[in-house]
Amino acid sequence: MAAPITRAPDDVLVHLRRARDLADREYAAPLDLDRLASVAGLSKYHFLRVFRATYGVTPAEYVSRRRIERAQDLLRATNLTVTEVCHAVGFSSLGSFSSRFRSVVGESPSDFQTRYASTGAPHIPGCVLFMWGLVESSATQEKHEPPDPS
Repeated sequence: MAAPITRAPDDVLVHLRRARDLADREYAAPLDLDRLASVAGLSKYHFLRVFRATYGVTPAEYVSRRRIERAQDLLRATNLTVTEVCHAVGFSSLGSFSSRFRSVVGESPSDFQTRYASTGAPHIPGCVLFMWGLVESSATQEKHEPPDPS
């Protein structure tokens, strides 16, 4: 029988916090386990074990939860569409975003947005978010084909 996973020693916690802080700052970027492990000064597999033992979730689950929290903020406070929010928080698929959102929050992103649409302060226009760089505009722009040179 394998030994139970125990909490990381305090000296490792400092390094784990650095990796967690990086994941918090760059939640919308694709998850890079090698980089997080490097920031923590651990091998990738040891990092995965210690992160899960310390925080109770894997780094992927942690980042996914962080993305959903940010999506809730954007759906509550902005006039962005669900698709724009999906891409702004780092999901590449609307379907996976919607299912993950529903499993964490208990309702669909559009139902969540509708529930908050009539309450609280006026919504922040999406153009303001894009202008100030609060949301990555390239993630929500349609891809256009270049004009045919002939």
